[in-house]
Amino acid sequence: MSQHSTHLGQYSRTAERASSRVIREYSTSFGLATRLLPTSTRAGICNVYALVRIADEIVDGTAEEAGLDGTLRRGVLDALEEETLTALERGFSANLVVHSFAVTGRAAGIEEALVRAFFRSMRRDLDPVVSLSEEQYRTYVHGSAEAVGLMCLRVFLQDHQVGEEELPRLEAGASRLGAAFQKINFLRDFAEDSQRLGRTYFPSTTPGELNDHRKSEIIADIDADLAEARRVLPLLPPGPRRATALAAGLFAELNERLRRTDAAALRHCRVSVPNRVKARILAETLIPLTSARAS
Repeated sequence: MSQHSTHLGQYSRTAERASSRVIREYSTSFGLATRLLPTSTRAGICNVYALVRIADEIVDGTAEEAGLDGTLRRGVLDALEEETLTALERGFSANLVVHSFAVTGRAAGIEEALVRAFFRSMRRDLDPVVSLSEEQYRTYVHGSAEAVGLMCLRVFLQDHQVGEEELPRLEAGASRLGAAFQKINFLRDFAEDSQRLGRTYFPSTTPGELNDHRKSEIIADIDADLAEARRVLPLLPPGPRRATALAAGLFAELNERLRRTDAAALRHCRVSVPNRVKARILAETLIPLTSARAS
């Protein structure tokens, strides 16, 4: 091994550790699910998550707290996108999070189009997000969530061959699961989005206004997304299958809690899943694995 490759390997491992720290600091449900992944796959998913998280921080208040106005935040986001695309092409970035994403993206075949779709939705958050049309809403969800789901699928399948008929089904499932996660987060963050950011993502709603009928429609839409995603879980490799099933189970529990919460309450509170319930869902996810080993 050359000195050059030794240095690059050390740098990439350092970048990977930096990205894994991001998911530990910012996510409990998603972070818990990644622990069921094989080590190499887990690292790739953490690398994807870290880039997504950093971009989100630019548009959702952290950069603004640092004193950046809208124009400056847009410039920072644009620079991050270009740096990410350049790193995907070259295999190196001085930004550790971008570098770790590029290493994963190059190995897993994450397409430039997915990266651009994601940043397009992030850029949309820099403008007023009110009175979205159905088309604008679905375009936003595609970039902010479905594209990320497809990135994760690329990582899951990196060392796994799937048939030509299975891949479109897996892609559809990954897209629907990502969309479900995003819509659930829209609902549980409704109070903060409305009050602090003046946003509402759902068509036919305005900031601070959500009735039970509209909420029920959204919950039903999420139910359909989750059901479709679960139908293709058996097509995933075993490690990603368990982790994805756990993530789907945790978010399905969130959706049930949102179903039982009055729309008026969502204007003031954020629904979450208690740790004891997370532990139960984790145990239920692992039961099939334990049974298979015992048989």
